Amino acid sequence: MRVLVSDKFPTEGLHVLEQAEGIVLDYQPGLTTEQLLEAVAEADALIVRSGTQVTEEVFQAANRLKVVGRAGVGTDNLDLEAANRKGVVIMHTPFGSTTTTAEHTIAMVFALARRIPSACQSTKSGQWQSERFLGIEIAGKTIGVLGGGKIGRLVVERAIALKMKPIVYDPYLTEETIRLLGAEQVTFEELLTRSDFLTLHTPLNADTANILNRETLARVKPGCYIINCATGGLIDETALAEAIEAGRVSGAGIDVFAKEPPGADNPLLKLEQVICTPHLRTATRDAQVNVTVQVATQVIDFLTNGIIVNAVNVPSISADLLANLRPHLELAERLGSFQAQLYGTGLEEIRLEYAGTVTEHPTEPLTMAALKGILTPMIGPEANYINAPHLARERGILVSETRSQISRGFSSMIRLTVVGAKGEHAICGAMFGEDDYRIVRVNGCYVEAIPHGHILVLFNEDRPGIIGFIGQVLGEAQINIAGMNLTRQSVDGQAVSLINVDSCISDETLEKLRAHPHIVAASQIVL
Repeated sequence: MRVLVSDKFPTEGLHVLEQAEGIVLDYQPGLTTEQLLEAVAEADALIVRSGTQVTEEVFQAANRLKVVGRAGVGTDNLDLEAANRKGVVIMHTPFGSTTTTAEHTIAMVFALARRIPSACQSTKSGQWQSERFLGIEIAGKTIGVLGGGKIGRLVVERAIALKMKPIVYDPYLTEETIRLLGAEQVTFEELLTRSDFLTLHTPLNADTANILNRETLARVKPGCYIINCATGGLIDETALAEAIEAGRVSGAGIDVFAKEPPGADNPLLKLEQVICTPHLRTATRDAQVNVTVQVATQVIDFLTNGIIVNAVNVPSISADLLANLRPHLELAERLGSFQAQLYGTGLEEIRLEYAGTVTEHPTEPLTMAALKGILTPMIGPEANYINAPHLARERGILVSETRSQISRGFSSMIRLTVVGAKGEHAICGAMFGEDDYRIVRVNGCYVEAIPHGHILVLFNEDRPGIIGFIGQVLGEAQINIAGMNLTRQSVDGQAVSLINVDSCISDETLEKLRAHPHIVAASQIVL
């Protein structure tokens, strides 16, 4: 599989791709738009940084493209809607530069506390004014952290090592979680009024836009310092400049702006008390290596193993979570394929019910996997984990899911019901071990079948001699039986048989089975 890298990459990231089995690296940094359109036509994957614009035109030209990897957090240079329409996975690397960002935050703390940039500039200009740049110690000072995510937590760890007192405001974390970090949980108001250093580590959304404005800045602790290495738009920059000029805020360290680069009229640029850096939070050699190695690894895992990690247009699955969810994902997809091969005609509704321990994890990826399993037998390889929900909607299929913590008889179970031209049919799958899953129910009949390989599915009247007849017909056709599961709902009622076989069953053999007066239906499915 061909991986096109169209931006400059450190040798470490290229080495990962060069050493990957089954991967051909096509390294062409600095392509023009026309060259990119030509090169991407033969690519199974495209890896970029910020220099390549991956537009709808690029996606249309990429007939084989399955995944785009962005080395970094931002995806502004990628057309996500076009990717969704083509069913292309978009991955980024949100954690490859977390340490670097946290360290830049701490660097801002030191630089503000000791007024290093101003002192440096003054000394280089020929002055020697140590008294003018009187600083403060950070030991014993309170650092307020707005947002207790991965970067916020790293800042807390480093602040503790520096003998600072961390307090955290994050409405989505429990008090116990914050306490285990070694910090104190506070309200937003307490964060404002108690912080000597206030650092922001929250995403930009409707709730956090301009969270530091004239009103909130008027309530901060007098003489505090404010740091933003997270994202632009969290601070009303004009209001912050006014607060600094008024002496309410002693200074600020700003790495990100609402508009980048900031305009010459931005008031923060004119203040000596403000340290401004040009989005340097991830600008270290180590971080660049980390994100490029990480994105290369993610793309390889996707192409070779179908693993989706850190995707922005599909629910991301962390490495730890993926280890737990992988067997459930496989089970969901195979249940979908089973239903499609037996009852896929004229589908109107698909219902997924999750019960037991599986509900401890996000179930949306499982629903996508089930839909892919259902749609692939119908429309071929065009269906994938990304576009399966869209394809189902296009076909007017109603999809729903429910969750229950209680699973009768099994610790974890998935029930998949389809409603269509052949009526309503349900199949259940359950976990028997860490990587062991089985089909345990078909239309109310209890079974225990391994959903793998060639499976003969029989519906027959419960009469003596049926099992012998099946064995005889398969034996004559040189079809070896690997496993046989038979069940019935009642004596003399209808029975269901799921028979795992080692090879494909011919149409002629299937017709011999169907010819028996007590066999209602015989079908072969492949999982």
